[in-house]
Amino acid sequence: MRKAIIAIWFVGVCIAFLFRCGSKEEPNKYQAIHNPKAEYVGMQTCQQCHASIYESFMKTGMGQSWGLANRQKSAADFSTAKALVYDSVKDFFYRPYWEGDSLCIYEYRLLGKDTVHRRKEKVSYIVGSGQHTNSHIINTNGYLHQAPITFYTQKGRWDLAPGFEKGLSSRFDRKIEMECITCHNGYPEFVAGSLNKYKQIQLGIDCERCHGPGSLHVAAKQKGDIIDTAKAIDYTIVNPKKISTEKQNNLCQRCHLQGIAVLNDGKQFTDFMPSDDLQSTMNVFMPLYSGSDKHMIMASHVERMKMSTCYINSGKMSCITCHNPHVSVKYTPQQHFIAVCKDCHNQQNDCKELPRVRAAQQDNCITCHMPKNGSIDIPHVAVTDHFIRRRPLAETKKELVRFLGLKCYNNPNPDARTRARAYLEFYERYEPKSIFLDSARYYLQEAGVDTTSGNDGDWLRTLFLREDYVGIVQRTQQTEAKDIKNAWTAYRVGEAYSKQAQWARSVAFLEQAVRLQPLALDFQQKLGDALLDNHQMEAAQKVLQFVLRENNKYTAAYSSLGYLHMQLGHWTQAAYYLQQSLLLNPDQLQGLINLAVVYHQQGQQQAIQPILYKALQLDKNNAQLQAMLNDLQGY
Repeated sequence: MRKAIIAIWFVGVCIAFLFRCGSKEEPNKYQAIHNPKAEYVGMQTCQQCHASIYESFMKTGMGQSWGLANRQKSAADFSTAKALVYDSVKDFFYRPYWEGDSLCIYEYRLLGKDTVHRRKEKVSYIVGSGQHTNSHIINTNGYLHQAPITFYTQKGRWDLAPGFEKGLSSRFDRKIEMECITCHNGYPEFVAGSLNKYKQIQLGIDCERCHGPGSLHVAAKQKGDIIDTAKAIDYTIVNPKKISTEKQNNLCQRCHLQGIAVLNDGKQFTDFMPSDDLQSTMNVFMPLYSGSDKHMIMASHVERMKMSTCYINSGKMSCITCHNPHVSVKYTPQQHFIAVCKDCHNQQNDCKELPRVRAAQQDNCITCHMPKNGSIDIPHVAVTDHFIRRRPLAETKKELVRFLGLKCYNNPNPDARTRARAYLEFYERYEPKSIFLDSARYYLQEAGVDTTSGNDGDWLRTLFLREDYVGIVQRTQQTEAKDIKNAWTAYRVGEAYSKQAQWARSVAFLEQAVRLQPLALDFQQKLGDALLDNHQMEAAQKVLQFVLRENNKYTAAYSSLGYLHMQLGHWTQAAYYLQQSLLLNPDQLQGLINLAVVYHQQGQQQAIQPILYKALQLDKNNAQLQAMLNDLQGY
């Protein structure tokens, strides 16, 4: 009997030993799984019991990630010499300034000493803690757009916002969609059917982004159900310390793995919850380049960490190995991070650096092995590179950088369709090179898509990005608009028919896009234009006026209404809408020509020549403009 007990005990020990050594994951019973019945309560509720943690967290970059545009939130320098940005390609000046307690951005253009364009926008929100940047958000009836200028804190300078350089500025028209806002802020109350409209905006990333919705936790505590978390797990809330290493990294890389996020079918950016596998909601791809150790994207800390030998060899390294999310890096002593290094490394034996160099750096491992580097996506900033490695050798010659492909960092085996969608996103958002569309085609064929039919939205998107509108039309001749259930697909098909001047078919598909997503104003605008081209004036006017009721800064709607009233011979109304359009964007060649025609019809001959000269500056070789100026001289 005693031998049997010993044998059972021995087998049990062996099984426990094998489990502990053979798995990098912790046993399932220690997983704090998010409860789907829980609801959000807001971090002010969390503050009532966790006041000290709340106060500390609110000083972190996450706690300070989004705030109202007030003097307290802004880290910017508004002195006259610094608060001025010039876009040399678009030829616009930008001056940020305070008008009372309101932060405003003044856009203007000079011709000699004359100011020939003026536009003022009020900033509603400031994005960023001020450790690296302050970016600025404009709210128009709930529609959020990014302002064209950013303050770069480390350099103490204003400049064009990231992605607005080199002639790529969209001025005040870059939409803040859910992918963007859900990493820079707490989850907002999104208006369904729109692209960028919100009912309510949170102010900073909150407790429940990492701990999950807290209603069950609050209810349990109110009942007196208190658990000593030093001895047991409280399953009413997610404690990231109690989930596996990989799930910890999944949680952090939801936002600290910046790349091309491809949502799974039926998923939204708000669907990911703490303790989830990120790949159950989305797959995040990064462009892979030769010499990628030298090319760092600012918010891709997890990608860089996963390149490190420390991560690869340990199997248990996560972001919270080094970071306490409740405490700002600014207030964390360097010795804390050095102590983490010493947990695995013996400095006396492992460090091969010269003693005098180590002494000069005060034996700071971080300085040598995780230096601050610039990023390839955000100018004027230097951030800690989380690729832990030996000190890089100095470059002897400039390396030719080659694109190697897109790599998914949260799923080793994404399916072929997901890979295709990643290449389509990369082409559309970052690098419009045909090779990426070729890759998308390859993976769609691997996924079994019939590229000869018009039944697949991803294939139609590929054709659309190739500007193969004929191909789309040919493939959708037998397609009924009502059968398309994706708004973007319906929009792309409708646009293809517009390009082929098949206005009735265009209207049908664009109407379906609007039915599916009625507050996507870009879809409404395209529908209004298609109705106008199809001579459905009353319907077009109704759609375009709806766009302006939703967003009175929507330039194209003013322009289209101006043209519509020209067709109807309503010259006063036409002049009003065209003037409003040009106040918002003076660089509309056709808008200037149309306004000149309107002035001619109104007998305002003296106003025509300045308008035509403005248009000529946009297109010096335009024969129509030259002819109009010659005709004008005959009067």
